[in-house]
Amino acid sequence: MLRVRCLRGGSRGAEAAHYIGLRLGRVFTGWVQRSFQSTQAAKASQNTCAADDNKVTSPVPKDCPVCSYNEWDPLEEVIVGRAENACVPPFSVEVKANTYEKYWGFYQKFGGQSFPKDHLKKAIAEIEEMCNILKREGVIVKRPDPIDWSVKYKTPDFESTGMYAAMPRDILLVVGNEIIEAPMAWRARFFEYRAYRKIIKDYFNCGAKWTTAPKPTMADELYDQDYPIHSVEDRHKLAAQGKFVTTEFEPCFDAADFIRAGRDIFVQRSQVTNYMGIEWMRRHLAPDYKVHIISFKDPNPMHIDATFNIIGPGLVISNPDRPCHQIDLFKKAGWTVIRPPVPLIPDDHPLWMSSKWLSMNVLMLDEKRVMVDANETSIQKMFENLGISTIKVNIRHANSLGGGFHCWTCDIRRRGTLQSYLD
Repeated sequence: MLRVRCLRGGSRGAEAAHYIGLRLGRVFTGWVQRSFQSTQAAKASQNTCAADDNKVTSPVPKDCPVCSYNEWDPLEEVIVGRAENACVPPFSVEVKANTYEKYWGFYQKFGGQSFPKDHLKKAIAEIEEMCNILKREGVIVKRPDPIDWSVKYKTPDFESTGMYAAMPRDILLVVGNEIIEAPMAWRARFFEYRAYRKIIKDYFNCGAKWTTAPKPTMADELYDQDYPIHSVEDRHKLAAQGKFVTTEFEPCFDAADFIRAGRDIFVQRSQVTNYMGIEWMRRHLAPDYKVHIISFKDPNPMHIDATFNIIGPGLVISNPDRPCHQIDLFKKAGWTVIRPPVPLIPDDHPLWMSSKWLSMNVLMLDEKRVMVDANETSIQKMFENLGISTIKVNIRHANSLGGGFHCWTCDIRRRGTLQSYLD
């Protein structure tokens, strides 16, 4: 800091003024020189990045490719999963709690190995055709990277093999222009995010926000190792008591337990989503969004979109076998609650990780177009009676891997604005 005594007298005052001028001149000249050198260095660094990456980092563009606030605005871009190299998850306690007893032998025998090759081949073909149809409907389709999911991995807390990148809805949640990576709850899905990283980095480089929720250790303490399930009756009792295989040891959630309606986002506490995970999302999204916990009479809650699927502003499909305990919240707000018809899928068709109610797990292309299973004629009629055109696609073999159209996709961009629909 430059300190100058205040001097009296003409000659001494002039001398002081001259001295100050010299000092300030040097300071200013030095500042200019340093600024120039800093600018040149930054420019050189930028040129190096351009040479390395053929791209110069630029400010966030106005037209970010990621923007989606709900489940029904006109769909413009979507990620569709892959069935390639899908493996049966090892039969751990969290897998046991989320699957039905008749398939436990299947997991015990084939855990860590490929799903049946012929079945997988048909599922892959179905999803390819689904992608082709989406493109014909004017939707941009992106796909995750194919990965060998049979590779065994080990962390300080557990070891496992992988599963698949079939269900982007399970691991990615888009809220506005932000992509949120879910932490997941199955050990077989710990590294599933790797298949999507290239896509997400591309979106980030184009201006999207990118958030990864706290990654759980998935240590033994995250799971009730003695979770007592042997029948559907057991599951009903435990769910009614609020007991789940995941504990509150650390946050965990699957993105598919959240469903969006503008400023209001609905979530269920389930076998894969705990209250700590919900609270993390609540704090992260506040104050622009409100996260509501809702619950259902469901013996095996895992992912909300085959139980409660919002298909339009104030329009929701609610599973009659799993009634919502808070349904009056929606009725009082003037929402229309629709009971879908009983699914038509045969009893002998393998559904290793889901129920027949994938029939209501549909993808809205906009308020007047829906992608629906070609075999489910009853729900097609339901939509047509609502004035919604059906785009029929057969993904019966893909269903066996645990998801319908909503599960197999993650909408990246929908043409619409942020609104409130519950007020």
